[in-house]
Amino acid sequence: MKKSKATKIIAFIFLLLLAVFWIFPIIWAVLTSFKSENEIQTIVSLLPVHWTLSNYSELLINNESSPIIKWFTNSLIVSGGNTLLTLVVVSLASYGYTRINFKGRDFIFTCLLISMMFPNVMNLIPLYGVMDALGWVNSYLAVIVPGAASVFNLFLVRQFVIGIPKSLDESARIDGANEFQIFFKIILPNIRPVLTVVALFSFTGTWNDFLWPSVVMSDIDKLPITPGLQLLQGQYMTYPGIGTAGALIAIIPTFLLYLFAQKYFLQSMSLSSAVKE
Repeated sequence: MKKSKATKIIAFIFLLLLAVFWIFPIIWAVLTSFKSENEIQTIVSLLPVHWTLSNYSELLINNESSPIIKWFTNSLIVSGGNTLLTLVVVSLASYGYTRINFKGRDFIFTCLLISMMFPNVMNLIPLYGVMDALGWVNSYLAVIVPGAASVFNLFLVRQFVIGIPKSLDESARIDGANEFQIFFKIILPNIRPVLTVVALFSFTGTWNDFLWPSVVMSDIDKLPITPGLQLLQGQYMTYPGIGTAGALIAIIPTFLLYLFAQKYFLQSMSLSSAVKE
């Protein structure tokens, strides 16, 4: 009993130190964003001596060279659009790969899984060529559409659908239900937990994506906020307070998303939670 209690205390101390290790940089960044540039460069202190909003006002007011509000809005449009499209694509595709028998179904899905072995950077040039052929370069569609058919998300949802008994489908067909009715009334309600995880992954992944938007977007006013922060860093390289304020503005949506969706995220980590035996 004493050994078990000591183990728990050691584990608690370790996790507490780990939490402090991860949280301290965020606290430092928040406090730094409320310091003046002169104070940041001359005074070594965690707390600001004189609290100021000058860094945020510099970013948000009359800043045409670094339109962070436009970048923020662009990221909301792109991330929200990609998330909705991803949910539609992976839910329908997972139903097709588990419930509809067609020639080469398993072979095609195996090929999709094999494609996950290759790094995404290999697709940049051919993907850019496709976007150029479609006339989507420097548009929201170029950032929204390509990431909607994520193989990882498809695999995750497919595993949920496999766990749903096919006897439910057969009972529904006996009652006269067609494929779409089976999908919307049986499959979709049971896969809502995993779709929550897919939505979280898709939104945060698109929001934090830097490389692809930087390649396909050339108009500063159309940039999402993550590649926009790179321009901000170059412009305010000698002003760490402004750069820190911009980074904090950029993490607000993902922070709020995980804060309010935490219980759904934890619930959906179990692949068996979507199916009631």
